[in-house]
Amino acid sequence: MEYEIKDINLAPSGEKKIDWVRKNCDILRSLEADFIKDKPFTGVRVALSIHLEAKTAYLCKVLAAGGAEMYITGSNPLSTQDDVAAALVKSGLSVFAWHGTTEEEYTDHIKKVLSHHCNIIIDDGGDLVNMLHTEMQDELQYVYGGCEETTTGIIRLMAMNEAGELKFPMVMVNNADCKHLFDNRYGTGQSVWDGINRTTNLIVAGKSVVVAGYGWCGKGVAMRAKGLGAKVYVTEVDPIKAIEAVMDGFTVLPMEEAAKVGDFFVTVTGCAGVITTEHMKTMKDGAILCNAGHFDVEIDMAGLRKMAISSIDQRQNIVGYEVTPGKFVYVLGEGRLVNLACGDGHPAEIMDMSFAIQALSAKYLCEHKDSMTEKLIVVPREVDLEVAHRKLNFLGINIDILTPEQEKYLHSSNV
Repeated sequence: MEYEIKDINLAPSGEKKIDWVRKNCDILRSLEADFIKDKPFTGVRVALSIHLEAKTAYLCKVLAAGGAEMYITGSNPLSTQDDVAAALVKSGLSVFAWHGTTEEEYTDHIKKVLSHHCNIIIDDGGDLVNMLHTEMQDELQYVYGGCEETTTGIIRLMAMNEAGELKFPMVMVNNADCKHLFDNRYGTGQSVWDGINRTTNLIVAGKSVVVAGYGWCGKGVAMRAKGLGAKVYVTEVDPIKAIEAVMDGFTVLPMEEAAKVGDFFVTVTGCAGVITTEHMKTMKDGAILCNAGHFDVEIDMAGLRKMAISSIDQRQNIVGYEVTPGKFVYVLGEGRLVNLACGDGHPAEIMDMSFAIQALSAKYLCEHKDSMTEKLIVVPREVDLEVAHRKLNFLGINIDILTPEQEKYLHSSNV
């Protein structure tokens, strides 16, 4: 076992966090029991880069229970929890991560994870896959395939695939119904506001909230802002999503106009340069900016730092920037993922579903490693349905089942 973490003595605190997650992740707990019995990952080396907090840690332990040899790092410099990393090391897993890494340290940790001839790649945002295809191509020969957790990572994979550059199959975990319908919408919706509220200690009711992007994550953020009593504005580049936002009861504006009215700004687009310095100059004094997209490029932080007359560390995870004389805007979590940089991420029960999809997709890759021909793999429907049925079972909910006659009717052309 190898590791590079902040402090192994932090493990007891991390163990308590992981134990709390385990108690609240029914699906993963049931998969853990199955994996202990069947050992589907015996002899398999797994490289994993996901925000390293307690839910991710429990996924790692579930895979290890199935026989996997785990090599773990974080997927964001500010989302690693050092006590959780220590707890994983204490349990015998190899971890290379700590909170607040420099860009060089972050890259070095990725390289150390991938240097172990890993067979399965579990990625969140595409940094492992990118490193394998650029600086560590010698490791490609050992890879069966991988799983991608988030929208941004899939965008990167699709670009690689279209260019003919993707060298191994990747399961698009984010696109599974039991992932994006719940994790992206309800998970992001709650965890973003958890991060904002605990960091700012300000009321949302009566405020104007600007949500940039109305994909599944944006829908969740807007819905929760509305529930907290805010007036919600949406900015979009997709005309269909813009219509959807209007019909959901929100006001749609271009960012140039929305910048003038917002009290809170949440970017969740997966794109760069969504809030520019020109937008910031027109914002209200005291406007609060945060990002819920994977990379810290949606708010022009470099431009803001260059433009600012002065800056102040106002509170933990809040930096104020003087954009015009006497007028400040405040950025949460350095413009990184606010729900993880300023909070604990998605609720455990939500990640239970998402990480169950991850675990079963990794199992699918092991079982089909010699027969896959496509590079981008849709999560098999049976995996989605298995997770859904297990979730309903733990919720104590029964649903109807089609009769043979109904099945025949639905599959007949003579209706």
